[in-house]
Amino acid sequence: MKLLAFDTSTESLSIAVQHGERVITHSGTGGAQASAGLIPALRQALGEAALSLDALDALVFGRGPGSFTGVRTACSVAQGLAFGARGGAGLPVLPIGSLLAVAEDARHRHGCTQVVAVLDARMDEVYMAHYSYDAGHWSTSGDCSVCAPESMAVQDGWTVAGNAHAVYGARLAPHALHVQARPEAAALLRLAPALLAQGLALAADAALPLYVRNKVAQTTAERAAMAAQRGATAP
Repeated sequence: MKLLAFDTSTESLSIAVQHGERVITHSGTGGAQASAGLIPALRQALGEAALSLDALDALVFGRGPGSFTGVRTACSVAQGLAFGARGGAGLPVLPIGSLLAVAEDARHRHGCTQVVAVLDARMDEVYMAHYSYDAGHWSTSGDCSVCAPESMAVQDGWTVAGNAHAVYGARLAPHALHVQARPEAAALLRLAPALLAQGLALAADAALPLYVRNKVAQTTAERAAMAAQRGATAP
């Protein structure tokens, strides 16, 4: 297959291009910085793979949840490139949840098959979702959600994967096994064939980001109240 994948939902920008058996990867600064660097990096990766945008079978992107600016950037770039490709005929777009990509990265790097995928949601919260891997496919027991790190319960045998443990430490499932994992574009490429076979590719205008929550930031009073509460409950 010929695929271009990218994710900007975290502090890292991740790009991968698949041309048959060859995979080219690129990483950079994500989040708010991705809006300036994403398109030049995509062009560079396509050039290294000797592919044009028009030759792709689909565009694959991480739809969130994650950084609000990063998620919007990925979605808008995917839509714009897909609309303009092939002389306006367009390309299929495949949005994939960034937490699912975290689970796949944990499986690929650490062999995890029962994963609580977690990303830092800021504002003293985490995004989370449960994924199980069996017979070559991922399944989930529920939708993505957002909660305080102390509120996340993890069953025996499950591994917490993502970037949140580095931020919250022992506040996040202190008795669970933790591994580092990210929504890498290479993980999106590994997930894409099965999802494309299920007919989950969309027209560009139907590809929308996944925010989970609508609030972007806390007020000064809210931040002060939360700091006071943490101080009151600290040992």
